[in-house]
Amino acid sequence: MTLRLDDAEAAALRKRADLEERSMQDVARAAIREYVEQHSRSDLIDGILDRELPRYAEALEQLGK
Repeated sequence: MTLRLDDAEAAALRKRADLEERSMQDVARAAIREYVEQHSRSDLIDGILDRELPRYAEALEQLGK
């Protein structure tokens, strides 16, 4: 895989890597891991809510009154 960044993205990544005294590749890989992890967690929660909320719809409606 080749990751192509525009000039501004590359500069921001370089600055972040310099601040953290890490390679640009390490910073990019960490960002990708965090992104995938966060979105995977959100997808899991959304799926659970889609399945479980209907079971409690009436109770939730009553609580909202």
